[in-house]
Amino acid sequence: MSIARIIWALSALAAVVFAFMNTGYDAAILAILGLVSGWFLDHDHRRGVIIAAIFLMAGGAGALGAIPAVGAHLTAILGSLGAVFSAASVMAIVRTLCERLLKGSATS
Repeated sequence: MSIARIIWALSALAAVVFAFMNTGYDAAILAILGLVSGWFLDHDHRRGVIIAAIFLMAGGAGALGAIPAVGAHLTAILGSLGAVFSAASVMAIVRTLCERLLKGSATS
C-alpha cells in the first residue's frame, strides 16, 4: 500500500470520526490531512478532486440530510470529506502552479 493511499484512508477515517465527536481541532486536523493528501495526488486525479470539493462544499454534502435517523450523520461525514477535498484541491492547485512555473523556467 502506497503512502498516498494510506494518507487518503486516514483522511477518510478522520472525516468519519469527526462526524461523531468534537475535539475542538477538527477543522485544523482535516485541513492538514487534506493538504498532505493533495500533495500526493496524481496529476490525473487532480481535476476530479477539485470537482468533488466544489460539489461537496456547494451543497452536495447536505443532499442526504432528509434521510431519517442517518441523514444528519451522513451530512456531517460528507461535510468533513468536503473539507478534506477542499484542502487537497488547494494543494493540488498550488503544486500544479509550481510545476508549471518551474517547468517554464527550466526551458527558458
